[in-house]
Amino acid sequence: MLATIGLSAVAMTTIVGLRYLLASGAFAWATKYKRPGLYRGLSSQIKREIGWSLFSAAIYGIPAGIIAWGWQQYGWTRIYEDWAAYPLWYLPLSVLLYLFAHDTWFYWTHRWMHIPRWFRLAHAVHHASRPPTAWAAMSFHPIEALTGAIVIPFLVLLIPIHVSMLGLVLTIMTVMGITNHMGWEIFPRWLVHSHLGHWLITASHHQRHHERYQCNYGLYFRFWDHLCGTDRGLSEP
Repeated sequence: MLATIGLSAVAMTTIVGLRYLLASGAFAWATKYKRPGLYRGLSSQIKREIGWSLFSAAIYGIPAGIIAWGWQQYGWTRIYEDWAAYPLWYLPLSVLLYLFAHDTWFYWTHRWMHIPRWFRLAHAVHHASRPPTAWAAMSFHPIEALTGAIVIPFLVLLIPIHVSMLGLVLTIMTVMGITNHMGWEIFPRWLVHSHLGHWLITASHHQRHHERYQCNYGLYFRFWDHLCGTDRGLSEP
């Protein structure tokens, strides 16, 4: 049994690591094409970002592998595969529930990471990226990586979700984590400055966090930043 769990953890670590390299690599290539020279002189920083990120991949992959093994062997989770198990309207609702729950956890743990003691101990690793690049999305100290790694494994034990919708959640998590750190705005101006954009986090919003630190803590939505008075708007282009 332990060997099987170990193989599952190794497999998930490999998947998370490859997903990071492929996705961040693709957006880094897009940056080189769309914003030539933006990452000039950052090669040493990018190497550090990749190193910390691959270490984080193991921290994310181990609990994910254990949960995946438990789902397949004992049905531990609320992940389901039968499209008829829940009404079709629940499919998008489950995605929103996961994103909002993850965003809530991220907002409050992120604010906690900015308490000076914890910032020096852990979160300073992420903020060492000045400016952040497409490779920085998973550049975390192990303590911070652990706070992020437990979220989805915990949620799948509580909230029903179709396996395809879980894949969508993980895709959104990956894409937004990378695009928020690219250093330039990939989304169109009309969306970023629209009523909808007032509630969504993009690179323009998260870049302000890396500039001022004590603001703009959210991951997907600006709900908690607006509610708690920590939203400081958008960074300049």
